[in-house]
Amino acid sequence: MMRTPITHPELLAALARCGHGTKILIADGNYPHVTGVGPRATRIPLNVAPGLLTADQVLELLITSVPVEAAEYMENADGAASPAVEGYGETLGSQVELTGLERFTFYDRARENDVAVVIATGEQRQYANLLLTVGVIPETPTLVNTTGAGRAA
Repeated sequence: MMRTPITHPELLAALARCGHGTKILIADGNYPHVTGVGPRATRIPLNVAPGLLTADQVLELLITSVPVEAAEYMENADGAASPAVEGYGETLGSQVELTGLERFTFYDRARENDVAVVIATGEQRQYANLLLTVGVIPETPTLVNTTGAGRAA
């Protein structure tokens, strides 16, 4: 049993293959999902209809399942953050560095080999693209053997 609200089989498999430093692209409805990422990236189509699913909805699900250490957003044509970025910052929290990239720099970054997953959303806000860098899972305490096996008598 998994501890994630995500039930999409292909998305779960793609996320399971991600490791520290891997990148995940949440792409808006205008993003070139086929040509705007490298050939090795797994493409997950969640763009059901305009407005479904939104980038915010996908981000909220991802952060419950994958540790995120950094995020980069696409700046608009004027070099400013789109209105979507404010919501991303709130969702990610203050411990995740959120950096803006000029549009064509963002496209170049999204085509790099470390981008493993691109999630196509139905997001209608322009420049609502977000590139997440997978972090590390904090160390957990060693599991204690409660079956009694291996204990001295």
